Amino acid sequence: MEQELLNYALIIMLGGLLSLGLSFYALFRLYNTPGGVYYCVATFLASMFGFSYLFELLSTTLKSTWFWLRAEYVFLPFIPAFTLLMCCAYVGYRPKRWMYVILFAIPLSTVIMQHTNELHHLYYTSLHLSTNTPFPVSRIEHGPYFYVHSIYLYVCLAIGVLLLINQARQVRIRFRLQIFAMVAGLLTPVIASLFYVSGQSMYGIDLGPVFISVSFIFHSIALFRYRMFNVAPIARDIVFESMADGVLVINENDVVVDYNHAMKELMLGVTSNLIGRSMADVLQDRPELKELVDLGQDCEYIGWYENVRYCYRIRFSPVFGKNSAQVGRIIHVSDMTEQANLQDQLQYLADTDGHTRLFNKTAFMYRAQQELDRIARRGGHLSMIMFDIDEFKQVNDTFGHEAGDVALLYLAEAVREYTDDYMLAGRYGGDEFVLCMPGSDLDAACELAEKLRRHITDGEIAVNHERLCITSSFGVTSVYIAPGEHEISTPLLIRQADQALYASKRSGRNRVQVYEEIGISSEVGGAG
Repeated sequence: MEQELLNYALIIMLGGLLSLGLSFYALFRLYNTPGGVYYCVATFLASMFGFSYLFELLSTTLKSTWFWLRAEYVFLPFIPAFTLLMCCAYVGYRPKRWMYVILFAIPLSTVIMQHTNELHHLYYTSLHLSTNTPFPVSRIEHGPYFYVHSIYLYVCLAIGVLLLINQARQVRIRFRLQIFAMVAGLLTPVIASLFYVSGQSMYGIDLGPVFISVSFIFHSIALFRYRMFNVAPIARDIVFESMADGVLVINENDVVVDYNHAMKELMLGVTSNLIGRSMADVLQDRPELKELVDLGQDCEYIGWYENVRYCYRIRFSPVFGKNSAQVGRIIHVSDMTEQANLQDQLQYLADTDGHTRLFNKTAFMYRAQQELDRIARRGGHLSMIMFDIDEFKQVNDTFGHEAGDVALLYLAEAVREYTDDYMLAGRYGGDEFVLCMPGSDLDAACELAEKLRRHITDGEIAVNHERLCITSSFGVTSVYIAPGEHEISTPLLIRQADQALYASKRSGRNRVQVYEEIGISSEVGGAG
């Protein structure tokens, strides 16, 4: 056997064996991965085609050559179809049902046309063995349908390559290397076949099967070096990149190794690439968030950026290596700002009196008790003021309910004007208002009550072009709570302030009176 022929035969045999090995590997390891089943079939068909061509190349008679040529065309026409389907599945594209019909109708017709060529000679116009080469080589004159098959082959592979290249633009570098290795594997036999079709190959040998071995070297690199099919880029990107939640992967040294687009959006103010940076560097301007990351416990975080509040839910998941040792963590961050704002709005509506926009009775009692419990833990003063509009029924009867509503708003505005943020103000019911003053003693409470009384008395309310003057009566109670003392409750203080208020009414109205344990104290302020 000529040495050159032996070299070609060995290369084709090695390529066929490699292709067959990859086919069996895909059958047992990649069958359920995106594109894995098509890869399994394509590599098997390629190996059978290569072996058939090997026997054709070794044939010494025209009859034997024609037999193995027919055998080749049992496998060859379907390789482009399964290769294209592999690429489609790899990038996550599912062809329409009618596309499958076209995709397999042409290969089937190619098989039929090639096997019935003696009847019409549309695939080959002639077939003979060369006599001017060191070894017998088939000489084929191609008919018109051969070019239909060739165009189909190139179109399928071109579409597959375009799908992969387009996907490479959308994925990260490690997946691009995987895709480029696949593209190289697809293009290698195509380039070789162009030499054969154009008559440039040595001795007229079809270099396509020869270069299949080179093609599958690229496939092997993609499969074993870059983990082709283990994690398809499109699946990874669809799941990872399009997640609404931010995902950040850090190693055991708290260095960022990966993150998705949502996380970059959540990392407000961070514009540079995060990969390779330590969490201490990334969160240097947010020490409170860095402390939460170091702690590693699921939590909720409220932060501010450019005077806007942001609420996040943070969850942590460990990443384990092959030896079950923890090699990093995954940080999941959910943006809860919209939900938190909505919850705040709903809570505000639930806690707020619809007319005065002060706390309603339920919300006031709850928050006042919270303040009372807080003071009871460390000790301190707490005062309570209750007041209402004198002769409020007469105001409604004389000037109408609209005047009563305006009067209530007038008192609410006075409360907002004279109270601080640490105080609680609410509408207790009807025309009654109540103030809770944590940390304020009796003198401070009486001073505030007197300011409010004078403001209300000295002011005028305009109702339907009429001037209305009103007055208010106030009841004040105050208590010092020793650390650990829990006998005093909010209802008790409200009841004391209410008793002082009604004592003020009995004393002539428009005055401030203080509650004392032995009864109602002397008047603090009056009409005069």
